[in-house]
Amino acid sequence: MSLCYQQFTLADRRRLYHLRERKVPVGEIARQLGRHRSTIYRELKRNTFHDREFPEYTGYFDTIADDIAKERRRRLRKLRRHPRLRELVIDRLKAYWSPEQIAGRLAEDSANPVRICPETIYRFVYCKEDYGLGLYRYLPEARRKRRPRGSRRPRGNVFPADCRISQRPDFIGNRTEFGHWEGDLLIFKRELGPTNITSLVERKSRYTVMLKNNSRHSRPIMDKIVHAFSLLPALARRSFTFDRGTEFSGFRALEEGIGARSWFCDPSAPWQKGAVENTNKRIRRFMPGDTDLANVTQQQLTDLAHHLNSQPRKCLGYRTPAEAFAAHLREGG
Repeated sequence: MSLCYQQFTLADRRRLYHLRERKVPVGEIARQLGRHRSTIYRELKRNTFHDREFPEYTGYFDTIADDIAKERRRRLRKLRRHPRLRELVIDRLKAYWSPEQIAGRLAEDSANPVRICPETIYRFVYCKEDYGLGLYRYLPEARRKRRPRGSRRPRGNVFPADCRISQRPDFIGNRTEFGHWEGDLLIFKRELGPTNITSLVERKSRYTVMLKNNSRHSRPIMDKIVHAFSLLPALARRSFTFDRGTEFSGFRALEEGIGARSWFCDPSAPWQKGAVENTNKRIRRFMPGDTDLANVTQQQLTDLAHHLNSQPRKCLGYRTPAEAFAAHLREGG
C-alpha cells in the first residue's frame, strides 16, 4: 500500500467496477488496488449512482463514478466557496505574485483562516469556468496552456549532439583563436517583471557586451544578439557557447543571421563557460538581483559594459579588455 494518498483515477475506478462485478471481497479489492479497505468503502459510498425512479439502475459504474467525483470537487473548490479569498487571489495575481508567494503569504497571515496551496491557484487559473479571466498572463511563464505537472520539455532534440561542448574544437577551449564568445542570461526577481539581461564575453580578450531583453523568449533574445553583432567583422563573431536554457533554443538564428556556430555546455555544468560566469559576478556588484530593470536603459548597460571593459585584467597582462579586443581587430584575429 502506498504511503502517499492519491486520488482515484478513471483507470482505478474501472478496475474497481470489474472486481465488484466479479463479487471480489473488499479486502481483496483493496489489496489489488494498493489501497486501504476504508478507501474502497468511501469510494463506493460517495460515488455510487442512485436512481430513485428506476432503482434497478442504481449501482457503482466506473465512468459515472468518475463524473460524480469531478462534479463534487468542482462544487467544493475553495476559491468558489470563498468569494473574498477568490478576489484576494485575483488581485495578487494581477500584481504579478506567483501562486507560491500567494499561498505562502496566506499561510503566514493569522487573520485569514482559509489556507490554499499553489496547485489550487494554478487549477483556478486554467479551469474552464475561469479561463476567460486571462489570469495566465500574470503567471511567471504566462503560458496559455498549462504544462503537465512535473514535466519538462525534452531538450535532446533542441540541442543536438553535434553542438555539445565536447565536440567544440580545442582552439576555442584553449583561447588561441579570437572571436569566440560565451553567453548567459542574468535573471532578476520575478515580481519585478520578466525583463533580463544577456551577458556575452569574448573568450580571448574578455570583452563584455550587455543586452537588455523584455522577455525570456528565445527568438527575441537571439535577434538582439544578431543585431548587436552584425556590425562586427566575421572574425570577431565566430561562435557562441551557452548553457542548455530554453532561452537559447533559437540558436540557429545566429548561424542564419551572422554565420556564427553555437555550442552548449553539458547539463548542470555552468563552469564549462567560466568566462561569462566570472563576468556575471562582476556585473552583480553593480546590478544585484533586486534591481528593477524597468528603470535601467540599454545605454546604461552599455556604459556599465564600457566600465568593465576599461579595467585592467591580470590574465591580459594588465591590459584592458577593450585594448585587447581592439588589438585583435587590427591584427585580424
